[in-house]
Amino acid sequence: MHYNTALRAYTAKRIEEIGSADILVGIPCFNNEKTIGHVIQMVTHGLAAHYQNTRSVIFIADGGSTDDSRDVAREFEIKPWQEKIVSIYRGPGGKGSALRSLFEAAYRLKVKACAMVDSDLRSITPGWVKYLIDPVLEKGYQFVAPVYVRHKWDGTITNNIVYNLTRALYGKRIRQPIGGDFALSRDVAKYYIDQDVWDTDVARFGVDIWMTVSAVTRGFRICQSNLGVKIHDAKDPGQHLGPMFRQVLSALFSSMEQNTTFWKQIKGSEPLEIFGFQEKFEPEPVQVNLDGLIELFKTGYAQFSSLWKDILSEPSFEEITNASKMDSLHFHLPTDVWVRILYELAATFHAWTINRSKLLDLMTPLYFARVASFVRESWDMSSDKAEILVEEQALKFEEQKDYLIRLWDEKSA
Repeated sequence: MHYNTALRAYTAKRIEEIGSADILVGIPCFNNEKTIGHVIQMVTHGLAAHYQNTRSVIFIADGGSTDDSRDVAREFEIKPWQEKIVSIYRGPGGKGSALRSLFEAAYRLKVKACAMVDSDLRSITPGWVKYLIDPVLEKGYQFVAPVYVRHKWDGTITNNIVYNLTRALYGKRIRQPIGGDFALSRDVAKYYIDQDVWDTDVARFGVDIWMTVSAVTRGFRICQSNLGVKIHDAKDPGQHLGPMFRQVLSALFSSMEQNTTFWKQIKGSEPLEIFGFQEKFEPEPVQVNLDGLIELFKTGYAQFSSLWKDILSEPSFEEITNASKMDSLHFHLPTDVWVRILYELAATFHAWTINRSKLLDLMTPLYFARVASFVRESWDMSSDKAEILVEEQALKFEEQKDYLIRLWDEKSA
């Protein structure tokens, strides 16, 4: 079924009653009864502290939670001069449809700035509201991406894949392209609503990367805002991140196909202005099961190595074979090799029009190998020091971009 709006009739009517607003803060939500109250509390305090004289709306876009998320959200007392809408969105289940409903609400209310924050945040402070919204209201930015103080082993998909690829492809150093907490202007919300993606995988799980890439390729004014520490329901890479790896790569590779002419012309990358939180400190540690990651990789090698041999270049496959013989004390998959593997995978994905999800399934154990290698390399480092490794890796992605373009063209032919 094709939805021309993600808003239900009762939500549209409620928006009509409110009429207009200056700021909308949206919270996409699904089964978050334990954290949603805290997030709303921080948002209402933040709006009261920093934007007391502006008309503000807090919009909870729920995906049909089966716990008490909506009841908790409805009952939570906000400041009397603020408005709150609790709505179940229409459309395919997933964060994209939730965000589409927020963008539509922002557009109809004619807001000047629209921010989103995740509903499972434990570390959100009232300051987040200001850090996200100020660049739009005060500085004329149209898209604000987040920067977080994160533990070196949190965000392994971003650190080893997404940051590197978006930076090398699109030329902007957006540190958290799939951050989940961001802000935008009304014209960007309108642009997103008008795109024909809401019945695709973007609506289910690719929305963050799609929004970021669209903001870059359409030339919107982008900055970043440091929100300080991010603590949410953290995930162990070996246990939880396989499905996410496949979803994120699928979204990334699909956006590569839509924007080929754009990214082929980009050389190098440029930093973006950063606002927000200034201090430096060591975030809470994240536990990683190193032996488990290596075990998952070796099991994958036993199952898929003959297929990897067909898909990847000879030098890449040789390095993977070497890694499969290493114990956890010496485990290493060099960064250069990882860059080549990802580029070879992107070009193969482009050339395969069928069974693409199968291809990504096959490759998941290689991601576990890369994370294990990064964990080993950064074992004795502070998160600050480990950030230098991430930056060095990102530079290698830029330096080897010609290799990607050559492969892409070869496989297209």
